[in-house]
Amino acid sequence: MTTDASARATRRDGADTRRRALQIALQLFTEHGYERTSLRQIADELGVNKASLYYYFPSKDAILVALFEQRVDEAEALLAWVREQPRTPDLLETAVLRWVDSSTADKLRGVRFVSANPLVLRGLDGAGASGQRIGSALNAVAEELADLLPERSAENVLVLRMAILSINAAVGAAARRGESDAVVVAAARRAARALLREIGDRS
Repeated sequence: MTTDASARATRRDGADTRRRALQIALQLFTEHGYERTSLRQIADELGVNKASLYYYFPSKDAILVALFEQRVDEAEALLAWVREQPRTPDLLETAVLRWVDSSTADKLRGVRFVSANPLVLRGLDGAGASGQRIGSALNAVAEELADLLPERSAENVLVLRMAILSINAAVGAAARRGESDAVVVAAARRAARALLREIGDRS
């Protein structure tokens, strides 16, 4: 294997280890609580020693910030995608459902964790800024799509934003009820489509 190929393989392995560490950490945070989860537990589940985990994340706070940054990247990617699309009538629903349908098991776990741990997040450096960036990106998506509304009123734009955030509402409504991720996403899709249809019906 050439030096360049070895370097690429090392980067791929490092990226995969980092990704798996985030998945495992979020699962443990959700199942056992943030305070009761240690870096050693995360390292053990990951199958590495604690020093190796420190290479990627020096603290649990760093893991949480990285998880927020993932969602920032996804929201900003949606905004970039919307800006590249032709302004056809079906873009409104397509874009909203694209966000809802991007809610994998890990992302839903993240929404649940945020909802259940507001005090942890309030004291976390970087989380507030990341949360603001997610909100700003999704608000910008709504502004981009608002021109496709039958009538661009303040009320209609607000309903559009509610449709985009339907996955958050579905996770909240399902709290402690044990519904599967598939049911949560399906309910969010129905709610989003109903809200968009209601805008059209009132025009």
